[in-house]
Amino acid sequence: MSKVILVTGPARSGKSEWAEDLAIQSGKPVTYVATAMEYPDDQEWQERIEKHKQRRPQDWLTVSAPIELTAIVSKAQPDSLILVDSLGTWVANFLDKDDLEWEKTSVDLLTVLPLAEADLVFVAEETGWGVVPAYPVGRKFRDRLGTLVRRLSAVCNTVYLVTGGYALDLSVLGVSLPSIKS
Repeated sequence: MSKVILVTGPARSGKSEWAEDLAIQSGKPVTYVATAMEYPDDQEWQERIEKHKQRRPQDWLTVSAPIELTAIVSKAQPDSLILVDSLGTWVANFLDKDDLEWEKTSVDLLTVLPLAEADLVFVAEETGWGVVPAYPVGRKFRDRLGTLVRRLSAVCNTVYLVTGGYALDLSVLGVSLPSIKS
């Protein structure tokens, strides 16, 4: 059975670096799944993507999957590791979809996790630690990502919170809340 790990935390906390370190420590072949869409006209966004690329080991396979994350997870090879960075950008790619289509998309992903043959490491942003966004799409993003992270954590072997450059193993330190359906 594969291991499923969630690494979550605020912006610039070190969560991607921690997830990358976990992937390296596994000793398995790594496929890095980049969920961000590239926007060549947005130089700052492209620089962020480039920093992530430069940090990765050269022997990692990189796959761009702004939409097809579930298919990649379901086809993962045994004795490998899939690192997904990040769920926040993946959720953002579906903000134009209605709630029913989003629910199907998120349930499809959660359904393939127990069947995955590879170990999985997901990176997710914590967006709900601030004020409630004043605009509808901001609230939709925050609610969808928060719900997905909670649902995903319910099926994970290990959940890390990375903040201030420290990784805390919530699976050991925390108490699991009842899982939610929506």
